[in-house]
Amino acid sequence: MGYINNQIGYPKDILASRSIIKRDNYAVIPPDGLVRNIIPGFENCDVTILATPKLGATFVDYLVTLHDGGRNQQGFGGENIETLVYVIEGNITASADSTDYPLTTGGYLYCPAGVMLRLENTNGGKPSQLFLYKRVYNRIKGYEAHVVSNNVNKLERIHYEGMSDVILQDLLPKDLGFDMNIHILSFKPGASHGYIETHVQEHGAYILSGAGVYNLDNEWIPVKKGDYIFMAAYVPQAGYAVGKEEFSYIYSKDCNRDVDL
Repeated sequence: MGYINNQIGYPKDILASRSIIKRDNYAVIPPDGLVRNIIPGFENCDVTILATPKLGATFVDYLVTLHDGGRNQQGFGGENIETLVYVIEGNITASADSTDYPLTTGGYLYCPAGVMLRLENTNGGKPSQLFLYKRVYNRIKGYEAHVVSNNVNKLERIHYEGMSDVILQDLLPKDLGFDMNIHILSFKPGASHGYIETHVQEHGAYILSGAGVYNLDNEWIPVKKGDYIFMAAYVPQAGYAVGKEEFSYIYSKDCNRDVDL
């Protein structure tokens, strides 16, 4: 598990980084160099803030490590903020207001706007690592989102764009109550997107396994497990899986809404 090193000490070589930050376009953020943030409500947690509006995103992504006793009982989200937590590794209890959902690796909980998300580590004294998301909900008349909890091991495995070696899993329902979705996309070694995509939707993607080469604004960039990728609207994007392990990442996508003028 890629925890943040709290005791790095003196540098052992010339300082360098694979990070690429192009605001309002794309970013690649490797785990080396991530820093902890103190955020009210998070106790015994390492919290790293990834994409934010300062980078050009309309959402915020976090990487959170809950240590022994780690929790957020104050609540996260609520009012007009929708949230989702995904367990990268470990065991937690996530709550939507007063309803508890025990989550293991691959488990997730979506809380619509107005519902508070709470978190508690239940991993027997060992850390749990989470991917956490929040966004202002774009409400339309006559439709509402609702609480969703499941595990990726129970989700349908869809052949992405008709390709049997690229698998898509949808974490949320495809209905107009939801203004976004979270997906997991998995490539067998050697598989790729069918074409370089260019679209209005933006993505925040955390790589769960394997390695790949990703086209971001027509620059081919190597990426691997533990890296985070932000893709703004209209940035050309596509990826190849390289190596011997499945290349897989979890990512968000805004959807089901027209463009405001």
